[in-house]
Amino acid sequence: MIRRVVPAAILAAATLAAACLLSDYYVYVLTLVFLAAMVTLGLVLLSGIGGLTSFGQAAFVGVAAYVAAVGATRFGLSPWLTLPLALGITGLLALLLGAVTVNLSGHYLPLGTLAWGLAMANGFGTVPGLGRYDGIGNLPPLNLLGWVVTGPGFLLCAGLMFLIVLTLAQNLLDSREGRALRATGTDRLMPECMGVNTARVRLVMFVLAAVLAAFAGWAYAQLQRFVSPSPFGIDSGLEYLFMAIIGGSVSLWGALGGAAVIIWAKELLRLWLPALVGRAGDFDLVVFSGLMILLMQSSPAGLGRRMLGVVKAGGGIGPKAVPTARPSLQRDRQPGPGTPVLQVVAVEKRFGGLVANHDVSLEAASGEILAVIGPNGAGKSTLFNMLSGVTPPTAGRISLLGTDITRRGARAIAGLGLGRTFQHAKLTPDMTVLENIALGAYRLGRSGLFACLVRADRREDHATLSEARRLAALCGLGDQVALRAASLPLGSRRLVEVARALAGQPKLLLLDEPAAGLRAPEKAQLAALLADLRATGLAILLVEHDMEFVMGLADRIVVMNFGEIIARGSPAAVQTDPSVIAAYLGVPA
Repeated sequence: MIRRVVPAAILAAATLAAACLLSDYYVYVLTLVFLAAMVTLGLVLLSGIGGLTSFGQAAFVGVAAYVAAVGATRFGLSPWLTLPLALGITGLLALLLGAVTVNLSGHYLPLGTLAWGLAMANGFGTVPGLGRYDGIGNLPPLNLLGWVVTGPGFLLCAGLMFLIVLTLAQNLLDSREGRALRATGTDRLMPECMGVNTARVRLVMFVLAAVLAAFAGWAYAQLQRFVSPSPFGIDSGLEYLFMAIIGGSVSLWGALGGAAVIIWAKELLRLWLPALVGRAGDFDLVVFSGLMILLMQSSPAGLGRRMLGVVKAGGGIGPKAVPTARPSLQRDRQPGPGTPVLQVVAVEKRFGGLVANHDVSLEAASGEILAVIGPNGAGKSTLFNMLSGVTPPTAGRISLLGTDITRRGARAIAGLGLGRTFQHAKLTPDMTVLENIALGAYRLGRSGLFACLVRADRREDHATLSEARRLAALCGLGDQVALRAASLPLGSRRLVEVARALAGQPKLLLLDEPAAGLRAPEKAQLAALLADLRATGLAILLVEHDMEFVMGLADRIVVMNFGEIIARGSPAAVQTDPSVIAAYLGVPA
C-alpha cells in the first residue's frame, strides 16, 4: 500500500504546484503529458505485459476525439454526454477489430494493427462530415458545475484521471485476471492448461487499451476545442510505442515517464533547433529519432526502474501480504479409492508419416500412482500432450471421469479436473513464486474484469493466495514465495510447477519429469508429497527417467518404446521383463 500511496501523493502535490505556479505554456505541455500517459498505459498493458504489439492506438484516440467533436458541434450534445458515446463507440470498434486481429501470430499482428491504423487515419481526412483536413472547430468549453475548465483546471483534471486509471491498472495486475494476462503475454499454452481463455484475455486487453486511448482522445478534444486528422496518424502511433519502450514496457509508472520524455523532447527540439540551425525545417525529426536510439541503447529496460526509487519493472507488481486467518479455497471432493479416472483406448498419434504413438491403452484410478517410463523418443511427452488437450489424437478414445475428452482443448480438459506440469518448466518469469502458484487456481475463481479493476475480488483473491502459500510450504518453497520465477534454479521451478498444478484441485495430476534437476533431499520431499496426495484419492500419472524415484513410488508402471507399450505391471515385474531390459540396455548382436 505504501509503495502505491507515496508516489501518487508526490505526483498529486507536484501537479497542484505546477497548476498554481507555472505559465500557461508549461501547464498545457504537462496536460499533454498526462493525456499521452493514459494512452501509453494502455499500451503497457497490451504490448509490454500482454505481448500484443499495436501501432494503431493513435487511431483510437482520433475516433474518440471526432465523436466528441461531431456530437458537440453537429448534434449540440454536452461535452459530458459525448464522453460515454466516445468510450462506447471506440470500445465497440476495438471489439470488432480485435476479434480479427489479436489472434494473428508473429509479424502479422503488428502489420494488422498498422493496416487498420493507416486506414482510420486516412479516413479522418476523407470521410464526409468530419471536416476533411480542415478539421472541426468551435467545440463548446468544458463546464463543470458552472465552472469553465481552463488550463490549470484541465491539468488537475488530467492528473486526477491518470491517477485513477493507474490505480485501476495496478488493481488489475494484482488480481486473478492480471495474473492470467501476464502469463498469456509470455506463453499461451501454459495458461490454457491452467483453464485460462487466452483468446478472451487478449481481446479484453485490446479493448481496454482502446478505451484508455478513447478517454485521452475525448479529453484532447475538450482541451484543444478543435480536432483535425494530423495528431492521429501512424507517426503518433509510433510515438506512443516509443513512450512505452522508453518508460519501460512493463512499468505502469514508466508510462508517465516515457510520455514526459517524448513530449518534452519534441517541444524543446521544436523550439531550439530552428535557432541553432538558422532556418526552419524538419530537423527536429532527425534529432528526435537519434535521441530515441541513444535512449534505448543506454537504458534498454526503460526508465521505469529508476522512477521514484520504489517502482519495479512490473509497475509495482509483487506479492501481497496474505493474512493467515483468511478462508481457504473450497476443495472439490476426490472420487472414491479405485474409481476409474482416466481411460485411454487404442490411441494413436501421427505427424505425417511419423507414428509417435500407436495403439496405446492404459487406465489410472483414484488413489493410484501410475508411472510411464521408456527411453528418449518413446512417445511419452506426446501421450501427455494428447491427454491434456494440447494436441488431438489421430485415432482412439480418451475419457476423464467418464467424459470423452478426445477432441477437447486444453482449457476444457483443465476445467474437468486435469492438472499438469511440463517437460521443460513453463513459468511466468516476471511473476513471483506465489503468483505463479496462484495462477493454477484460475479455473476455480469467479471474479471478472470489473471486479478485479475495483478490487471487489479481495476476499476471493486472499483465499487464492493463502492456498498458494500453503501449497508452496507443502512443496518446500515456503521461503521463496516472494522471489521472481526467473531467479529460481531448475529444481525449484519444477516444484513451483507441481504446486501450481495442485492449486487447481485436480482429479488427475500429470507430472512430466518432476524430479529432473532436484537434489536428493528435494526428491525425497517430493516423493513424500506424492504419497500423501495418493492417500487423499488423487490419481497421478507420472513420466520420469529417474528409475530409483519411480520404482520406490509407483503402484504400477507402463513401459513405452517407439511409441508403443511393451510392458506393464508392478515395479518388480517390470524390472525383470526381458523386453524392458532390451529397450534400455539393448540385446546381443
